[in-house]
Formats: sequence, structure tokens, C-alpha cells
Amino acid sequence: HQLSKARSQSPFKRAPGLVQCMLFHPTRPFFFVATQQHVKVFHLVEQKLMKKLLSGCKWISCMSAHESGDHIVLGSYDRRLVWFDLDLASTPYKTLKYHEKALRAVTFHKRYPLFASCSDDGSVHVLHSMVYSDLERNPMIVPLKVLKGHGMKGKLGVTSITFHPRQPWLFSAGADGVINLYQDI
Repeated sequence: HQLSKARSQSPFKRAPGLVQCMLFHPTRPFFFVATQQHVKVFHLVEQKLMKKLLSGCKWISCMSAHESGDHIVLGSYDRRLVWFDLDLASTPYKTLKYHEKALRAVTFHKRYPLFASCSDDGSVHVLHSMVYSDLERNPMIVPLKVLKGHGMKGKLGVTSITFHPRQPWLFSAGADGVINLYQDI
């Protein structure tokens, strides 16, 4: 829906599959729709499919976009963290398996070169993610810390994470009903 012009549009005529999550591109008029195994990128002005990203995952659970808009991170229920460089290819740039159970959320920090993922194993992984403006250099991804502080409730652990908008602080919410703040990451 476009509030300034008081009109709505439908970027696709039929459902693209079982939709898991969606998000807008930070700077361009692109719309990302994650189905079970693929991510479809729609151009909202031209109202057409721009690209289809092949994740290699069995079931996508979450998605986040880097502030530059050139990188997407996916989490999946089969413990994979998939990094896409949208300028390179429609296949993953890097696939990481750090968690022991299903990933529930991934997020980038808006100011610092950090991103985090949380899982049903009760842990939050914080990674350094340096994205260079030089297109010849690949992003640098380095694991920093594994944060524990949530108990398990049933088969669920940490369900949601988000970074503070200005500080390098991380908030996590778990199925145990606790919200944690991690400082000095």
C-alpha cells in the first residue's frame, strides 16, 4: 500500500508459494518474499520478478537485509545460515552451520559490522560481518561470541533478537518468557 498516493498494488498475480517471511530493500524499490526454499525479488515500480535466489535449505525460517541492500542473510529450520551477495549470483555466497537446532531469527546491526542469529538450542551467535564498498573484495564473516542465557521451554529456545539502533547492544527474547540485554559484545 502506498499511503502518499492512496493506492495499492499487487506485485504478483498468484501466490508465489508458502510464504515464510518478507521484507523491503533498504534503499531500492525491491520486495523480498521468502517461500520454503527460495527467495523471490520483486521490483515494485516495474511490477515484475527480478531474481529468484536458490537457498539450498529445506525450510527457510527468517530473513534480514544488510543496510547496503546488497546482502541478504537467511536462517532455516535445518540449522543453516545462508548469506547471499545479490550482485554475485542467485546461489549462496556462504552457508554456515553453527547452531545445533532450528534458527528462529537473524538480524544485522544498522551501524556496526555485526549480525546475529538465534536458535532453538538456546544460544545467540554474534558474528562480525564486514561488507566492503569495493566490489572486488568479498565480505568478511568472523564468529565473535556465543551468548547463552535462555532456558528451554518445550522444544523452543531463543525466538527473537534485535540490535539497539545506536549502541552495540543485543536484545533477545526466549520461549522461557525472559528478555535479555547483552552489552559489550
